[in-house]
Amino acid sequence: MTKKFNIEVDCATCAAKVEDAIRSIPGVKSASVSFMTQKMSLEADEERFPSILKDCLKAARKIEPEFDIEF
Repeated sequence: MTKKFNIEVDCATCAAKVEDAIRSIPGVKSASVSFMTQKMSLEADEERFPSILKDCLKAARKIEPEFDIEF
């Protein structure tokens, strides 16, 4: 399952670090985080998607404390 989300990230470097962190989460097939558009695309296992999304937020906030995903 692939979904797109509006996000809040402060800089392009942070967006790249967040993207790498999210890609390393088990169950994530692909991820793209764009500072310019403030969007995130996430492809992950459908049956685990809600818990993977929570893991993404947790991992992103370790890099950028103000990172947010609009559900």
